[in-house]
Amino acid sequence: MSITKQSSFQGETSRSSGVLYLVGTPIGNLEDMTFRAVRVLKECDIIAAEDTRQTRKLLTHYEITPQLLFSYHEHNKAASGPELIRYIIEGKNLALVSDAGLPAISDPGSDLVQLAIAEGIPVVPIPGANAALSALIVSGLPTERFTFAGFLPRERKDVQTVLSSVQYAQGTLLFYESPHRIIKTLGFLLEFLGDRRIVLARELTKRYEEMVRGSIEDCLTWLGEHPPIGEYVLVVEGASREEEQKRKDAWWQELSLEEHVTRYERDGESRKDAMKRTATDRGVSKRDVYNALL
Repeated sequence: MSITKQSSFQGETSRSSGVLYLVGTPIGNLEDMTFRAVRVLKECDIIAAEDTRQTRKLLTHYEITPQLLFSYHEHNKAASGPELIRYIIEGKNLALVSDAGLPAISDPGSDLVQLAIAEGIPVVPIPGANAALSALIVSGLPTERFTFAGFLPRERKDVQTVLSSVQYAQGTLLFYESPHRIIKTLGFLLEFLGDRRIVLARELTKRYEEMVRGSIEDCLTWLGEHPPIGEYVLVVEGASREEEQKRKDAWWQELSLEEHVTRYERDGESRKDAMKRTATDRGVSKRDVYNALL
């Protein structure tokens, strides 16, 4: 394993190649833009944006006129990423922004960062607003430890895999969700995590900012009476110590998947039923157990 080093402010000193800046932008309220972020955007040769139309509004508000506003998003990253890296190698300073908040979180910015690091390009963070952490600090749920899971997958089996991995985590859980999928996602959370305390943080920093607090079932009832509007951060209570200990004390903890299934078969279960019970024990899908034992 090799070590690479980047000095803290290497990006703001003179060098032959350029620098990749990750610039935080407002998540709703334009006043949340930092002085440093405005300066860096004004000084950079190129600004790469997830949605250039959305970013133009921000740039116009702060009278920023880049030499080039470049489109970089999930659907063109394979072609646009290497082109942006080439610009930086040629000496251009590039600022990457997302539609709102910090780039490289739940967007393809992380891919561009990896390309830059591979080429030895300095990557400099320009901090700003973040929806997940903003929701966490006002949620009233524990903040000492937390897990950010972003957007859940669309397929049920993939959702189960993600939620199974955090089912026994004691820290608070953070998710993003759109208004079109929020009710379905709360249903998954109720099914796989149980009826935990939750906060629905909607339209953070905007005019209609709203926090709905209660159990998952309470919030599902609320949404049934108040149709969801705007983007949400879901702040979900983590597992209790008792739940985590129960998981650790499970009799099958030290068994392999095959051994786990075999134990049920010895008790008289059919292979099919043994695999189903094993999947339930481990919080995974029956298909995952089946595929692993093929």
